[in-house]
Amino acid sequence: MRTIAQINKKIKQKEVVVVTAEEVIDLVKKKGLKKTTEEVDVVTTGTFGPMCSSGAYFNIGHSKPKIKLGGGICKLNDVPAYAAFAAVDIYLGAAALPDDDPRNKVYPGEFKYGGAHVIEELVAGKDIRLEATTYGTDCYPRKRLETWINIKDLNEAVLFNMRNAYQNYNVAVNLSDRMIYTYMGALKPNLGNANYCSAGQLSPLLKDPFYRTIGIGTRIFLGGGVGYIIWHGTQHNPVAPRKENGIPCRGAGTLAVIGDLKQMQAEWLRGTSMLGYGVSLTVGIGVPIPVLDEEVLRYAAISDEEIFAPVVDYSVDYPQATGKVLGEVSYAQLKSGFIEIMGKKVPTGGLSSYAKAREIAEELKSWIRQGKFFLTEPVAPLPGVESGYTCKLLRERPCS
Repeated sequence: MRTIAQINKKIKQKEVVVVTAEEVIDLVKKKGLKKTTEEVDVVTTGTFGPMCSSGAYFNIGHSKPKIKLGGGICKLNDVPAYAAFAAVDIYLGAAALPDDDPRNKVYPGEFKYGGAHVIEELVAGKDIRLEATTYGTDCYPRKRLETWINIKDLNEAVLFNMRNAYQNYNVAVNLSDRMIYTYMGALKPNLGNANYCSAGQLSPLLKDPFYRTIGIGTRIFLGGGVGYIIWHGTQHNPVAPRKENGIPCRGAGTLAVIGDLKQMQAEWLRGTSMLGYGVSLTVGIGVPIPVLDEEVLRYAAISDEEIFAPVVDYSVDYPQATGKVLGEVSYAQLKSGFIEIMGKKVPTGGLSSYAKAREIAEELKSWIRQGKFFLTEPVAPLPGVESGYTCKLLRERPCS
């Protein structure tokens, strides 16, 4: 019915009709698919949750005399950064920890500070202590550097996340008789609780399950600023099992994203300490879905009642990679506060914030309506079901 170019023209003229992925559900129920497709140009999505495969790279600029960080050791607020590049380029991973962190030697470890916290503080405008030691060369004679850096003084500061916005994910439970601590949070013994991590009906890839509009080059809301999808994320698995409605019922697609850290806000990039596990970065992502036709809108209007996630035991089945699934539950059930597993009523908790996901979708909606944010035509699609793309492990032991 329409093209991205036509939608962008309406954005420029401030005539565009934008609704969130939550709002469109009720619109379709009230007006029907055909009428809503005719009226709505863009559907906005959002998610805000811990995304461990995240980080940022910086160019700190040259000191006097010059120093070559590549091949040396570099730390930001005592957190090691990867410096095996050229002279003054470094990458800081969200999960990086100071050398003196006790980890899980004192179990469960608290993991109070790591790379993600440094990124949050940097975005907030705080001064960050940089320490580096390296070997000297004729062109880079300095061997040691201790200084303070601030985001406003860096040549470049770029958020670069290799796996974000998972398309569906496990619901984690614990069948053992002891408390366990995981990246899905603390899990009480004997099915004491169930944790999940997705915005469900607001989550970007669940609203475009076959990646018709989301691809390489798609402009997005990232960390409170503007970013882009630059590749499929690691562990991208579009051939995961799907329900009859086309929605994956296992972890499926992922996104690799990039954006200018200087435009972002600490509210949407939060250092997160996971008890007994480590450090993660809670990231805010919002993706606009252009309503090209009825099929696009039909998927965008799918509700929590129609999206199902697998329930997995994290005491044995997840760590031992057995592939066993205890059952499936809808996001409507998860958000109700309780699910039933193995005949037991189990309380649920979300690691991602639905309230924040809603804020992101609303913020992106506002940007588009005000003519501040235009859509991009993907330069290439993400690998999809037709590509047969999947990782070696899943080819050898496919999900059933």
